[in-house]
Amino acid sequence: MGTVANALKNRWVKIAGQLVVMTALVLGLVAFVGNNKSVTLTVDGQASSISTFGTTVQDVLNEADVQVDGYDDVTPAVESEISNGSSIQVVTAKPVKLTLDGTSKTVQSTSATVQDLVNELGVEEDSDLSAPLDAELASVSTVVITTPKTVTITVDGETKDKVTTAATVGDLLEEQKITLGKDDELSKPKSEPIKEKLKLKITRIDRDQKIEITEPIEFETETKKDSSMYEDEKVVTRAGVPGERTKTYAIVLVDGKETERELESNRVTAEPVSQKVTVGTKERPAPEAPAADNTNVGGTWQALAQCESGGNWSINTGNGYYGGLQFSESSWIGAGGGKYAPLPHMASASEQIATAEVLRSNGGWGHWPACAAKLGLL
Repeated sequence: MGTVANALKNRWVKIAGQLVVMTALVLGLVAFVGNNKSVTLTVDGQASSISTFGTTVQDVLNEADVQVDGYDDVTPAVESEISNGSSIQVVTAKPVKLTLDGTSKTVQSTSATVQDLVNELGVEEDSDLSAPLDAELASVSTVVITTPKTVTITVDGETKDKVTTAATVGDLLEEQKITLGKDDELSKPKSEPIKEKLKLKITRIDRDQKIEITEPIEFETETKKDSSMYEDEKVVTRAGVPGERTKTYAIVLVDGKETERELESNRVTAEPVSQKVTVGTKERPAPEAPAADNTNVGGTWQALAQCESGGNWSINTGNGYYGGLQFSESSWIGAGGGKYAPLPHMASASEQIATAEVLRSNGGWGHWPACAAKLGLL
């Protein structure tokens, strides 16, 4: 009996040991299955299922042999913990040739479109782009971006501030529809890149203008002597006519103002016509003394003539008064003296007195106020 009992006891001990081992195996298997996770890893649009015992995104990337750097976009972040069923997105950065405001460089970008790149770079949305916003970066060899800048333009007497996305001064002129003349000058070369607060001045230079100036040419006087005329007589037989000289100048205008002038031609465009004058050489005879009358008027006229002209009945002093009684031409003609001679000094003393009598009958001695008063006639 003791032998049988011992045998049964040993058998149960063995079975119990096997149960312990089996339980440990089951528990280990449960633990193994519980720590294994299935995650979806998508790299640049290519998805794959990964079975991992890792606990973070970085663990999964390591197991999938996916290398990332600071330019790549990993979602969630590499240090994030994962669980069964997690999804990991990886967009690897690719080189993009970029020219930004005239500076060319290659950047690493995870952007898919030009719009994404603009957002990534943080440039103004109203920048000038070489490709449409929805263009795929993979299809664009180089992206040229010109950001808007404020520049100051001075041209044609005006200074204005302009906002532009032009890349160079030449592009700016085309954008603003500013046409340069062949001699115009720019304060900056056309190839210079546009920078913020750039100041550009266009100086207009015109070398194609000409002006003409007309100047008179004085005429000469030809004098002819005539012995049949008295020496105090002069007749213009042909009136003189001034000539004309035209000078042509080439001028330079800078912003509309003349800065240079050069004489190109100097020509006579109208010849002057000389004046012809005939002067007398014959000496005029002494004037006849006026005949006395019963009222002593002749003596009074003689005394008046002595006061007015020193008693010279043929005097012509050139002051507009003529003869012994110093008639003006208008008074002489108005009183009828023209029937004797064109001017008083050409008439005889008696003819001058006869004409003076006409004046005295209309206005009295007041026609000769100073001398009449001196002689007590007033």
